[in-house]
Amino acid sequence: ASGQTSARPSTAPWLPTPVEITYENLRFLITHNPTNATLSKFIEELKKYGVTTLVRVCDATYDQAPIEKEGIQVLDWPFDDGAPPPSQIVEDWLNLLKTKFREEPGCCVAVHCVAGLGRAPVLVALALIECGMKYEDAVQFIRQKRRGAFNSKQLLYLEKYRPKMRLRFKDANGHCCVQ
Repeated sequence: ASGQTSARPSTAPWLPTPVEITYENLRFLITHNPTNATLSKFIEELKKYGVTTLVRVCDATYDQAPIEKEGIQVLDWPFDDGAPPPSQIVEDWLNLLKTKFREEPGCCVAVHCVAGLGRAPVLVALALIECGMKYEDAVQFIRQKRRGAFNSKQLLYLEKYRPKMRLRFKDANGHCCVQ
């Protein structure tokens, strides 16, 4: 191409593209916050990855009705930017995952904050840690796909987090989350 630049449609250049994080029987999509203007593209992405549940951990800035119309459950669990999640949100998150991945093997759970670099990756890291991954490995695993994820406060929280191994269970085929 002679000096031509190709513009990526409807995603702002400063926002990272959605990334899928797959580990054992868990599938996540970490994404950024859409706007009403980018909602149809966002819904396309969710459907492409087979998302059945979307967890918002920032304040709602778009209409969730079009997403729910596509059969995707939207959960609002906002917490402060840059901060670790409150224990109630951690509890709700792990209970959701236990139910979803047991009842819908292969499903994908999407989670987003504003840029998809802090709050959303922290929740995914917690899930990986609950499956038996060491915190350093979980952070590195996510950062390979999501450069710039986690701030120092969030890293400290993950380092001190003590898993209860709540996501270690056998599925219908006898497979465990951790082998």
